[in-house]
Amino acid sequence: MAQLQIRGIEGTSHDLLALGALVTRLDPGIIPFAEANHYDLYVSGGEYNVAANLSMCFRMRTAIASAMVDYPIGQRVENAVRRSGVYPYYVRFPHDGVRGPNMATVWSDRGQGVRPPVVFYNRSNEAAGYLKPGSFNWSEIFNKGVRWFHSGGIFSALSETTPALVIEAMEAAKNAGAVVSFDLNYRAKLWAVAAASRGLSPAQAAEQASKTLREIVRHVDVLVGNEEDLQKGLGLPGPEVESKNKLDPSTFFGMMESVVRDFPNIKAVATTLREVHSTNRHSWGAVLWLDGKSYVSPTCELDVYDRVGGGDGFAAGLFYGLMAGKSPEEALRLGWAHGALLTTTPGDTTMVSLEQVEAFTKGGSARIQR
Repeated sequence: MAQLQIRGIEGTSHDLLALGALVTRLDPGIIPFAEANHYDLYVSGGEYNVAANLSMCFRMRTAIASAMVDYPIGQRVENAVRRSGVYPYYVRFPHDGVRGPNMATVWSDRGQGVRPPVVFYNRSNEAAGYLKPGSFNWSEIFNKGVRWFHSGGIFSALSETTPALVIEAMEAAKNAGAVVSFDLNYRAKLWAVAAASRGLSPAQAAEQASKTLREIVRHVDVLVGNEEDLQKGLGLPGPEVESKNKLDPSTFFGMMESVVRDFPNIKAVATTLREVHSTNRHSWGAVLWLDGKSYVSPTCELDVYDRVGGGDGFAAGLFYGLMAGKSPEEALRLGWAHGALLTTTPGDTTMVSLEQVEAFTKGGSARIQR
């Protein structure tokens, strides 16, 4: 089995390049949508969040390849990307003043107590869905030196053309010596809507999603995804995920044989473990399978302020640890700690420091810091 090899920093411009959609998230806090009059706006995106977290918390040089629409919402998104320190590679689209194309909107509240968070989308006429092979000059980008390339299943589900673009970028990344990672982030409703436009049923959509994701994952070194992602996204056999202890890592590790059998190119698989007691109280852990060995983080109890983005926070911390040359145990703890801390602040991207993350990995407490 080939081991994970990560390019050094010398001769590179970007530690990580992400490919994905930039979106705005509208959050009414704990107020249900039907009663809400005010919303906080956050700039987000499953792939972008990883790049932003690595830049803002871990002080790494990151970039995002995405679509940008020239209208005021696009300007708001651009401003946020600029403040995050993430370097942009944009394909620009004009807005017609009426129908778009648009920067997508994710509506996501926080829930409270026994009331769970609610998430729904407006991705109609989304600019990112028009991205296709040839949209970016990958050779020009990767010639600048890129250590790690990252994309995910949400972007891949947007249209018929985005999966082919992901594969095109992955092939260019491989040729340039970059590690390739992919977060499965299986969202059945996104795949179903895209497939319905082609006249496919929900069952056919699920079959098409699995076929598409399997084709993508054949180009991947580091895979992020839980048992449900592996089963539903990649069609791998496994136990009924709803019936197991959410903090038990044995089912996850038990599926690695199937992963390696179907995808011998995979060198690492990682995910978070989360037992939800209420909207605001979670038990939190994480697992990593790397180069044939298994690693498990500690488990902690979280008082959750905003759960959205915790998984992307985990991925960013893990990737930082691996790129920084930390041991697998240390890299896993960094991801676990950063994902946990990210749930204590509003929004989808990090508001914590590397020093806070490192303190938490060592058992830091919530005692006031003077």
